[in-house]
Amino acid sequence: MSGAILTLNAGSSSLKFAVFSAAGSDDTPMISGKIAGIGDRPVFSALGADGKALEAGTWQNLDPSLSHDAIIARLLPWLSQQLGTTPLLMVGHRVVHGGQSYANPVLIDDAVLASLEALAPLAPLHQPHNLAAIRAVAKWQPDLAQIACFDTSFHRSQDRLAQMFALPRALSDEGILRYGFHGLSYDYIASALPEYLGKTAKGRVIVAHLGNGASICAMKGGKSVATSMGFTALDGLMMGRRCGSLDPGVLLYLMQSKGMDATQIETLLYRQSGLLGVSGISNNMQVLQDSDDPHAREAIDLFCYRAASILAGLIPAIGGLDALVFTAGIGEKSALIRQQICDQLAWLGISLQTEANGRNAIRISTPQSKVPVLVLPTNEEIVVAKACRKMLA
Repeated sequence: MSGAILTLNAGSSSLKFAVFSAAGSDDTPMISGKIAGIGDRPVFSALGADGKALEAGTWQNLDPSLSHDAIIARLLPWLSQQLGTTPLLMVGHRVVHGGQSYANPVLIDDAVLASLEALAPLAPLHQPHNLAAIRAVAKWQPDLAQIACFDTSFHRSQDRLAQMFALPRALSDEGILRYGFHGLSYDYIASALPEYLGKTAKGRVIVAHLGNGASICAMKGGKSVATSMGFTALDGLMMGRRCGSLDPGVLLYLMQSKGMDATQIETLLYRQSGLLGVSGISNNMQVLQDSDDPHAREAIDLFCYRAASILAGLIPAIGGLDALVFTAGIGEKSALIRQQICDQLAWLGISLQTEANGRNAIRISTPQSKVPVLVLPTNEEIVVAKACRKMLA
């Protein structure tokens, strides 16, 4: 099929994009790029199929006031110009929350868009921007087909017990369940594992997706069995700005004794906590690693302690551990974080090779390690592109 597929991943302050051929199975993007710092200092970068940077041109010195909508409206005709006579056949979007209704990619229409809008309160940092990108494309080319690929879909394979909270049954039945997130990333890693682990890839594997948003997934047979995130993307690990798991009594205390309302609590938990809140310096792990401030060190230590604890707590769900994989920004780039987490898991027989870990090698465990430890880059765009190809076929 002659034509191109565009994938869009709209985050709270960034927009990732990639263009793939609609034909065949070539995973090399024709164009890929990112606009970071939206709402502050937008910075554009893009690469061609040869891996060389494309000329920024009019993308230089972007107006800081530009919204996601305005940037997407500007990006789409630019991409069309880059493609020349190659027609754009479909746009695939990463959408964070699919709720109970969506276990697979879905063609977007007005009814689907309305149902996804209703889920926005469950992912307030992401869902509104995901949907804004969909609307911007529809405004630009109303007849262009669009699909949504969900971060929650990968975890719909979990047993019902793994999805339930101990709440009154009526609340569970209406959808207050553990959904899990980062599913597109886990989907990609599951598909890539056989190349590096052989038959072990279908065994008991834990993947740690560590970035500004962070979670851990326990897999068996390449499918999600349990994960650290729950009803929203607040649960589980400590993150860049998000608190992770929290005693619900703290929320009651904040309301009853501190007089905080829902909006104030949402801001606290989603934007002012995590690495930023504990350090008082930054939500950026590299900034904290470079700092001499003891609060930065404490934030790092807490991040690793929580990660090791939650990781270990997921092992019973899969009955053991055959491999451990680190991915995403921190997982792929921080030797310190990987080492510190694995040191706390030494009782599992895990040991890292210092030199391999320091250069971010693919296999960083020693030959004597009872559990192989890998570092694999994730690629959510390829997962979305493959879903588009399947939908077009």
